[in-house]
Amino acid sequence: MEKIKGNMSNFWLCVTKGTIVSLCIVMVAILIFAFIVKWASLSESVINPVNQVIKIVAIFFGVWACLKKSSEKYLYKGMLVGALFSVLSFLLFSALNGSFSIDLTFLWDLIFATAIGLISAVIIKILMK
Repeated sequence: MEKIKGNMSNFWLCVTKGTIVSLCIVMVAILIFAFIVKWASLSESVINPVNQVIKIVAIFFGVWACLKKSSEKYLYKGMLVGALFSVLSFLLFSALNGSFSIDLTFLWDLIFATAIGLISAVIIKILMK
């Protein structure tokens, strides 16, 4: 019984670590990108695609941080890092924006982030062989 509790605690510790790494990366990258947008006067059509790429990179490195020591249950870990990243980044950016509205966009973002976490886990598992 103790071994199961230890494995579950390691599982969630890994997922938490990966999620925090993803959130840190996205915060730094968004801040840098905001300065670039302001300085270079980029059009608004550039912002959404770049934000999606930033999310993908952040989730990938978060999943990598989670899986680099233990790759067991890698699919679950990848999906959870992506999903938790999506929920926590929504809460964080909504708080910064001052408005919380859960709509279809949030659902699509959650599905997207979870899928990216899953795909990242598969890629990282292949690269670790």
